[in-house]
Amino acid sequence: MVTMLLHWLIYSLASVWLISADGELCNSTEYFKVYSALFEKLGLLEKKEITFRPLREQNDPTNVYVDLYVTSITDVNEKAQSISTQVRLLTYWITEISWNSSEFCNIDRFVIQKDLFWTPDTVVLESIKTEFAAIEPPYVRLYDFGMMDMFDFLTLVTTCKMDLHSFPFDTQICSLSLRSLAHSDDELIFAQSESSQGLTSESQRIFQTQGEWELLDINTSTNNSYAMWVSQSQIIFQITIKRRPLLYIVNLIVPVFCFLVLDVASFFINASVSEKLGFKVTLLLSISVLLLILNEKLPSTANDIPLIGIYCSGVFTLIGISILETIFVNVLIRKGEDTKSEKPATATGQDGGVRDLNNSLDTVTSGYEEVTCILNILKLILMEFRAVTQQHQPKESLCWIRAARIIDVTFTAIYIITIVVFLSLLGKVWIVL
Repeated sequence: MVTMLLHWLIYSLASVWLISADGELCNSTEYFKVYSALFEKLGLLEKKEITFRPLREQNDPTNVYVDLYVTSITDVNEKAQSISTQVRLLTYWITEISWNSSEFCNIDRFVIQKDLFWTPDTVVLESIKTEFAAIEPPYVRLYDFGMMDMFDFLTLVTTCKMDLHSFPFDTQICSLSLRSLAHSDDELIFAQSESSQGLTSESQRIFQTQGEWELLDINTSTNNSYAMWVSQSQIIFQITIKRRPLLYIVNLIVPVFCFLVLDVASFFINASVSEKLGFKVTLLLSISVLLLILNEKLPSTANDIPLIGIYCSGVFTLIGISILETIFVNVLIRKGEDTKSEKPATATGQDGGVRDLNNSLDTVTSGYEEVTCILNILKLILMEFRAVTQQHQPKESLCWIRAARIIDVTFTAIYIITIVVFLSLLGKVWIVL
């Protein structure tokens, strides 16, 4: 590539020097004559140029240089393991056609129909579907120092093996392998001219979309592959892209975490057991909806379980265990209440009090004695009421209720510790990946 650029620079400087020395400028009429003379010299007017592969020497392979620039990433389908991209493909190679631009009014390049020349039959091996962004370009450019190039703007749908273990904080590497369908490596060799850093910086400069994916890097490599017992040269472009996770954090990770916080807070609210149970079941159903959304996004053939699946399933399991604990505590409380109702309280000394009350009524004979009797009656009624209200609950019912409270407090502490450990370990693994 450097050699070709040096040749082009030398020819340009020489042409400028000749024109400035002669002091001659070509007008439009002369340009027409010059183009006619140039095409006649190159044998293009009679279409004598045979569409054979350009050869310098016998058994000398043709070097084809390919530069691939990614202009946009339109879609990444995790289910189908495919990626849709728009690329700009620059292909150029050396031919035997050259001329002295100083003899033809400093014409150092021109555009001509592609059908008059040999062009490399390049194919993308990973392609599922390939389309031109507009129409197939019908022209190529020919330079005076013997180089020919062509631009193609392509829309590619290619396969890409994705690792979704760290979804949505994942980085994917998708390959685009370019190879000739017909020529072996003895006839055609693919090579790279632009460095990987140059391809990356130019692609990031012309990148047109600001969607879910960010273009990080483009690396190139060349090797040989075998097809039908024939060794063929190929060039591989490895495109590294990174997902922007903000959408999934807001719509998936944060809601699930909020549901978990609400489940923990339900242990501290002053409500009946049935109300807590209904609240927890509602949380469980909400997480089930989020799991359905996640199932629509992730492929079912993944080798490793995605960490976000472990996260959602872990929270789902924790809330399910919390519901079971609430049901168990409810059973214990109901058991204590049933035991209490089976043993009604009896007031000690009730019969004696009634007998004393009858005797007092029989002994009332005068007004003074009547007042004394009424006071005694009120005193006996107060004693009976106090005896009833101060009756102790059965010891068996107290045991059931006390056991339910101890289990509830102990489970709450263990539950909070388990959540902290689970989220800490998962977050550490997620950040490291």
